[in-house]
Amino acid sequence: MAETTDNNQDERYSRVRVALLAHTPDPERIAAAAAKLCYSSSGINELLDGLTPEKTDSFIEMLVSIGHESVMEHVSFTFGIEGISRACSHQLVRHRIASYSQKSQRYVNENGFDFVIPPAIEAIPEAKEEYDRIIGEIQSDYEHIAELLTAARARELEAEGMDEKTALSKARKLANEDARFLLPNACETKIVVTMNVRSLFNFFRHRCCRRAQWEIREAADQMLRLCLQVAPHIFAHAGPSCVAAGKCPEGKMTCGKQKEVAEYYKKMKENQADA
Repeated sequence: MAETTDNNQDERYSRVRVALLAHTPDPERIAAAAAKLCYSSSGINELLDGLTPEKTDSFIEMLVSIGHESVMEHVSFTFGIEGISRACSHQLVRHRIASYSQKSQRYVNENGFDFVIPPAIEAIPEAKEEYDRIIGEIQSDYEHIAELLTAARARELEAEGMDEKTALSKARKLANEDARFLLPNACETKIVVTMNVRSLFNFFRHRCCRRAQWEIREAADQMLRLCLQVAPHIFAHAGPSCVAAGKCPEGKMTCGKQKEVAEYYKKMKENQADA
């Protein structure tokens, strides 16, 4: 299980952690084989013949340069992501051509839940103090309401003939379902994400952008670093739109730092190549 390591990573984002759980074996060769079928008369049994590492690298570089992305759908990556807020995961699941499995607030009790503090709030002592106070109140209220709901549901279940121990266990699970309505977007969550490479290209174009929310941008950067470790030729031009397409699509809302962004991702890819 590979994880990202970057000594230059901003400490503000250190809570965001991404691990590569699995990926299509020999991903660049698989993509090259799929493309070979499109461009030659090779039979299925001969698709992998002659695809040496050198020829595979050259073929992938050609495919990426001409934007032949459909063959990239045969390759997928599965990531485990934690240390992000519910506000972040709501953005993540908007990328629809993907598979998601997220920690349930219905079945998992959130007593003393972990939470994410935005860097802008953490940088202001008075704001952080108020933020911590409010989160503390929500944690306390969540636990209190869960206890009230548990007691009420346990009584109902016992009245229906269920034994005390079983009724209490079931009531606790049922209480989570309604107590979760109090939980804030700051509540920390964990999620497993699987995307094919074509979807990842689209994800990186949107979420590596400087205008993306800071959490999902950090998750996207970590995901890209992991992808580069496995398939450097496939992801050689991946990144925000200004890097992937050579121009910013944001119009008047551009960050105006295309050269700086391009240099950042150039160094990222050089660092992964040297690793």
